[in-house]
Amino acid sequence: MNKLLKTEPLFIAKEIIENGVILTFKVQASLDYFKGHFPNIAILAGVVQLDWAVNFAIQYLNLASSVVKQVEILKFQEIIYADQIVSLSLTRKSDHKFLFKYHSAKGVHSSGRVLLEESLLQETLLDEAFSGDTLVGETS
Repeated sequence: MNKLLKTEPLFIAKEIIENGVILTFKVQASLDYFKGHFPNIAILAGVVQLDWAVNFAIQYLNLASSVVKQVEILKFQEIIYADQIVSLSLTRKSDHKFLFKYHSAKGVHSSGRVLLEESLLQETLLDEAFSGDTLVGETS
């Protein structure tokens, strides 16, 4: 299996909005994702759109986790073609939840809600706190 080397879109703008960010970029035809997908017309796969949404949300939204637990209301409505300019709106709903939407002059391309795993550190502390033997803050 070949390693993907060119996987990032060409960023054009970043706009900070309430509880989120809007990233505008060009989805260059030279990205490795377009090799063979498809031979006659290059389209951006839905799995790549979801991967970018998750990675950029983690980078820009100050979320408490980076592990995806569940994807809800996922919709693919309009194909994203090679060399198209699109915007990705990311909105933080909580420490473990965000919404994403790809859109352009053609309309909404895809959207969804992503739920992230609760922090493992948080769960470990809670487990220890309620283990029954010792309470947090209690000394022996």
